Amino acid sequence: MTVTDPKTDLREYLQKARDALVWKLDGLSEYDIRRPLVPTGTNLLGLIKHLAGGEFVYFGTTFGRPSADELAWSEDDPMSDMVAYPGESRADIIELYKKAWAHADVTFDTLALDARGRVPHWSPATNEITLHQIMLHVLVDTHRHAGHADIVRELIDGSAGMSEGNLNLPGADVSWESHWKRVEDAARQAGQP
Repeated sequence: MTVTDPKTDLREYLQKARDALVWKLDGLSEYDIRRPLVPTGTNLLGLIKHLAGGEFVYFGTTFGRPSADELAWSEDDPMSDMVAYPGESRADIIELYKKAWAHADVTFDTLALDARGRVPHWSPATNEITLHQIMLHVLVDTHRHAGHADIVRELIDGSAGMSEGNLNLPGADVSWESHWKRVEDAARQAGQP
């Protein structure tokens, strides 16, 4: 059995989710990476912008390391971090996300997992947190949003898969149409009185 460092493991799994999210944009038009496909307005580039903003707060401000690149927050528009506005290019938002990664890396490199910080927008009763706890929080949240991106991308053009080079799907011998029909038939049968 290989023994690994917990912080290294957390960083590796977080980076895999970050990379998967950016990969979901590959080959899509500006319209497709921005368009909402579910009632909540979830869109691929908006997810990346949201996560960039979150990383600046969670791995920066929380530990007394605010960044000039942190997104502005407005109570008047609490969903503004989920919208890629026309003046914000794909390259700009991806670069912002990568700046957030670099800012986080300094926190990871300089602080121990038991280092304490305060999340500014959480209630005072729960806002004191360790680096370990916030790394887990962001890791889970990033993977959750990667799952959202999987679904949005599939709705756009049918593309599916976990990450570049590792689709984590059955091979070409699977008929997705037959599988979909089997799932639909099972749902209909189960829904009958």
